[in-house]
Amino acid sequence: MENQSVHMDTHSVISKQKRGIKITVFILCLLIFAVLSGFIHKLGQPRIITDTELRINGAVKLQRPRIIDDIELLSDNGSGFNTADFHGKWTLVFFGFTHCPDICPTTLSTLNDFYKTLDSDTRDSTDIMLVSVDPSRDKPEQLGQYVRYFNPEFRGVTGNFFDLKKFATQLNVPFNKVILAEGGYTIDHGSQVVLINPRGHYHAFFKAPLDPAKMKLTYRSIRATFNG
Repeated sequence: MENQSVHMDTHSVISKQKRGIKITVFILCLLIFAVLSGFIHKLGQPRIITDTELRINGAVKLQRPRIIDDIELLSDNGSGFNTADFHGKWTLVFFGFTHCPDICPTTLSTLNDFYKTLDSDTRDSTDIMLVSVDPSRDKPEQLGQYVRYFNPEFRGVTGNFFDLKKFATQLNVPFNKVILAEGGYTIDHGSQVVLINPRGHYHAFFKAPLDPAKMKLTYRSIRATFNG
């Protein structure tokens, strides 16, 4: 009986040791999982960079977002467009025109490359818009076809000269009509891409030449530091 009791005690000790080892391994696995999950989550988070780093990478954030006076423009679907239509999304705005020979198609192509680097949630809350400064030639339907050639999600707006000038001036984007020697005209315009925040305020701009990777880095950082 004594030997049997000793055997039972030994078996009980071994069972407790095995159970303790299993619990320890389980806890270690949980810890490893938690660390890995935290690491993976951190990798997916935007890298926050300083204003100096933003500038080095081609983006300039205003010290204080600028309120945009109400505007009356015309969307490429023929409906009216005003400042309130910027609310709720981030909007990248580029001024140009459909007859532009080089800067506009290059910029829209680069913006498409940038847009495709964004994750689906970020894309869903990002609009990219061409503001045509050539309303006499860029009618809404033609403008819509032009921007959607680069990406089906891109939008276009235009309007009368006075309203376009007022809007561009608020965003520090110059443009001027230039008469050509052989007849006809072209339009000189700024090449920066303006960023409007979900409150409809002028928030930042991206300098040319644009680089999709740098834009993604700076855009994600700007969004992450926005107190909306």
